[in-house]
Amino acid sequence: MAAAALTSHDLIAKHRPTLDRTLEAIRTRAYWSPHPEHPKAYGDAETGSLSMPEGKAAFDALLGTRLDLGQPGTDDFVGGEVSPYGIELGVTYPHADIDVLLPAMRAGMRAWREAGAEARAVTCLEILARISARTHEFAHAVMHTSGQAFMMAFQAGGPHAQDRGLEAVAYAYEEQVRTPDAAQWSKPQGKRDPLVLDKEFTPVARGVSLLVGCNTFPTWNGYPGLFASLATGNPVLVKPHPRAVLPLALTVRIAREVLADAGFDPNLVALAVERPGEGIAKTLAVRPEVKIIDYTGSTAFGDWLETHARQAQVYTEKAGVNTVVIDSTDDYKGMLANLAFSLSLYSGQMCTTPQNLLMPREGITTDEGPKAYDEVVADLATSVGGLLGDDARANGLLGALVNPDVRARLDAARGIGEVALPSREIANPDFPDAVVRTPVIVKLDGARKYWEGADAEAAYMSECFGPVSFAVCVDTTGDAVELLRRTVRDKGAMTVGAYTTSEDVAQAVEEVCLEECAQLSLNLTGGVYVNQTAAFSDFHGSGGNPAANAALCDSAFVANRFRVVEVRRAAA
Repeated sequence: MAAAALTSHDLIAKHRPTLDRTLEAIRTRAYWSPHPEHPKAYGDAETGSLSMPEGKAAFDALLGTRLDLGQPGTDDFVGGEVSPYGIELGVTYPHADIDVLLPAMRAGMRAWREAGAEARAVTCLEILARISARTHEFAHAVMHTSGQAFMMAFQAGGPHAQDRGLEAVAYAYEEQVRTPDAAQWSKPQGKRDPLVLDKEFTPVARGVSLLVGCNTFPTWNGYPGLFASLATGNPVLVKPHPRAVLPLALTVRIAREVLADAGFDPNLVALAVERPGEGIAKTLAVRPEVKIIDYTGSTAFGDWLETHARQAQVYTEKAGVNTVVIDSTDDYKGMLANLAFSLSLYSGQMCTTPQNLLMPREGITTDEGPKAYDEVVADLATSVGGLLGDDARANGLLGALVNPDVRARLDAARGIGEVALPSREIANPDFPDAVVRTPVIVKLDGARKYWEGADAEAAYMSECFGPVSFAVCVDTTGDAVELLRRTVRDKGAMTVGAYTTSEDVAQAVEEVCLEECAQLSLNLTGGVYVNQTAAFSDFHGSGGNPAANAALCDSAFVANRFRVVEVRRAAA
C-alpha cells in the first residue's frame, strides 16, 4: 500500500535534523551513523522496520515473482539470477525500450529542479529511511546475489551502504547551497547612481545519470553515485550487474514510490535490466541523453567508458593492486591477526583487500625478537588457518565465491610460486551448492621475475581478485617502498597498509602515498582493518591513481554533477 502523500514541509520536518547532523559529521570526520549495525535493532512496528524473520519472509516472497515497477517502455520481463549459494532466485524484471524510457525520465526534471536543493535532499533521505526499514530484506537480497555471508550482507549491504548514500546527499546539498539562490549586485559609480542587478543562481542537472552496478557490492558501491546524482537534480537509470539485480531493483522500487508520494515524477529513477548476453551497458553509455556514468568493475570496461562515453562525466572504480609493506612491529600477534582477518573477509572479494605483502628478505624486527621472512609467512599462514579452522566460523567470514572466474584464479595461483598456505574447500551445511574456499598465500621473490616458468612479477603486478595473496620478499625495506611506489603508480591501489616501528620508514611510505595518491593505514593491529572504510570519515579510494578516478565520497564526487546557471536582471 502506498504511503500518504508527503509535502516538502513534512519531509523537511522529518529529515532536516538528520541532514544537519550528517553535514556536521563530514566536517568533523568523527564517528557517526544513524543506521544501526545490529540485526536486533530492527523490527519496530511504529516505524515499519522489518525484524529478522519478517525480512527473511519478505525475501522468500520475492522468489519466483515478477517485479513490475510500472515503468514506461517495458517490452518484456527478464531474469535469471542464481545465488552463489546455489538457489535460483527466479525473479523477473522489466526490460525497457530505451527510446521510450529515456525521454520519460527527462520529463520530470523541471519540477525536480524547481523543488530546490533542500527538497531534493530530504526526499532522498526519505528513500534511504524506507530502505533502512527493509534492511533485513535487503540483507538476503545482497547475500544471494553477491555471495557475502549474512552478517556482512546485512551490514555492508544495509546500514553501511545507506550511510554512503546519506553521505553523498550531504555533499550534494553542501555543494549546491555554497552559492546563494539570489543576490543583489551594486557597483558604485561615484556621483552617478550605482549599477544594480538582481541575480539568481540555480543548480541545474546535467542530464540522465547511468549507474552500472557491480556484482560484489551492489548497494555499497551503487548508492553513492545514485544519491549524488539524484540529489543534484539528475534522473538516474540503474543498470545492475546481471548476477546482482535484486538489491538495486528493490532500491529503484522504493525510490519510485517515494518520488510519487512526494509529488514528483517516479520516472526520475528507473531500472534497465538486460537479457542474457545483451550487454546494454555499452549502448546506454554512449546515448546522448546520458551525461553522468558511475561504474565499478573491470579495468577493461572502465577504460572503454572513459574513452568512448565522451558526452558524459564518467566516474570509475577499476582494478588495483593493494599492497602492505611489512618492516617491523611492536605487536607481532596483533599484526598477524589483523592481516589474517583482512585476507579472509568475504574471501578477499573486496576492492580493498590486501594482495601483495612486501617484506625484507632478511626478515623483520618484532616485540618477540627478529623474525625471518619464511617465519613471518609461516606464522601468517598459521594465523589464517586458526581463524578459519572452525567451519561454522569460516562460513560466516568467507561467504561464497561470487562467480567461477574467482575460483579459476584461486586454482591458478598455486602454480605461480611456492604455496605457503593452500586453499581448502569448506562445506556449507545450509547451502550445499555454495563454493566456499579459504585463502591461498603464495611466496614470491621480488628479485626473480619467473618461478618454474610462471611469470611471477606479472602475477603480483596485476590484480588477482579473490582469496589470493602474494608474500613478496625484497632485498630491503627501501626496495619494498620503491616497489610500492611502482605498483600504485602503474597499477593503482584502493588501499595501502604498512607496519613499522621506524619513523623514517613510516614517513617514506607516507610520502609515496601522498605523491601517488593512495589511502594509507599504518600499524593496524586491533578491530579496524585496511579493507574497511567508515562513512562520513574515510574516503574510499583517492581518485588520484589508476584504480579510480574519483573518491567516495567527497565534494569532487558530487560537484561536477550539476552546473550553476545565472539569470541577472536590471534592478527596478
